[in-house]
Amino acid sequence: MKIAAIIVAAGSGQRAGGEVSKQLRLLGGRPVLAWSLEAFARHPGIGPVVLVVPPGEEAAYRAAFPAADTHVPGGENRQASVMAGLAASCISSDVTHVMIHDAARPGLDADIIDGLITVLETHDGAAPALPVVDALKRPEGETVEDVERAGLYRVQTPQAFRLEVIRDALTTAPQGLVDDLAAARHTGARLTLTEGSERLAKITYPEDFIRMQALLCPPVPRVGSGFDVHEFEPGDHVTICGVEIPHVAKLKGHSDADVGWHALTDAILGALGLGDIGDHFPPSEEKWKGAPSHIFLSEAMRLAREAGYEMGNCDLTLICEAPKIKPHREAMRARTAEILGVEIARVSIKATTTEGLGFTGRREGIAAQAMAVLSPLPSES
Repeated sequence: MKIAAIIVAAGSGQRAGGEVSKQLRLLGGRPVLAWSLEAFARHPGIGPVVLVVPPGEEAAYRAAFPAADTHVPGGENRQASVMAGLAASCISSDVTHVMIHDAARPGLDADIIDGLITVLETHDGAAPALPVVDALKRPEGETVEDVERAGLYRVQTPQAFRLEVIRDALTTAPQGLVDDLAAARHTGARLTLTEGSERLAKITYPEDFIRMQALLCPPVPRVGSGFDVHEFEPGDHVTICGVEIPHVAKLKGHSDADVGWHALTDAILGALGLGDIGDHFPPSEEKWKGAPSHIFLSEAMRLAREAGYEMGNCDLTLICEAPKIKPHREAMRARTAEILGVEIARVSIKATTTEGLGFTGRREGIAAQAMAVLSPLPSES
């Protein structure tokens, strides 16, 4: 069995909106068409790949999509475009089967191709499909009537055939058939359906790009780390994670020197790729002198939500010999959760010492390190 693939990309895709054809619009940083082309090109069971493109644009598509073996101009309708693909010179006499795919279905993967190859051993043609699960209705005057959905399927592409079957079918088929499977049915071919996928949904309207972006390129959590240190100076308390703790000294800094929140702010900014706290709140600016650090932490979270993320969880470790952190830990967690806008379970605060070693061991200051995991906000679509 030698299988060729034909990707039909000759339509204008006007209903999808945009300044360029939908198959050329970017999805996850690459053109919609590239997704299917790469799936076929990578699969060991697929031989030549034919790209059917808008007439007159063969050279442009050849330069943009060199993974295809040949680029042929499409016809005045889909059926004519498929026939043009079947006539491509690279579909030689040793090709026994063909898969015909819509460029506007970027979710093609190896499992779909494998499923089709398997049934081609015993059938003349096949297509992936999903059972209809929603209730079906038909308007009838001023009411609606039920349509039985049992046994109904949503058919997708690629549709796969023995080469001579689909050639004969399209040559003799009437115009206006819904797909290639319908043409093959008119010849009495043995046809079946394989398991489809929601990822194979077709892009038709502008909102479909949002849906496919979520299916094929879901946002992933982002992780950032932060570290901060402040030395002691004369005073009677320290402020850590928004909580004032009596002590024999205070922490020195341009703002309130909240070492815990500074580290956490840096972790959030790091996860977003937005630099560090000094980039957003320069210590050289007088307006931040003595500023409470909840301003910095709140702004970091605002930027996170603006970028489509929320706090998944965070973990702070405070490093000092004194003061004792444990008696104040729950108050720190609660205050931090309040500023972040999350439940307290997402905030972890721990403390440790350096066993008398280093500047913290000598009680010269306090260090803090933080990790933050930002989770994608639920899609509004």
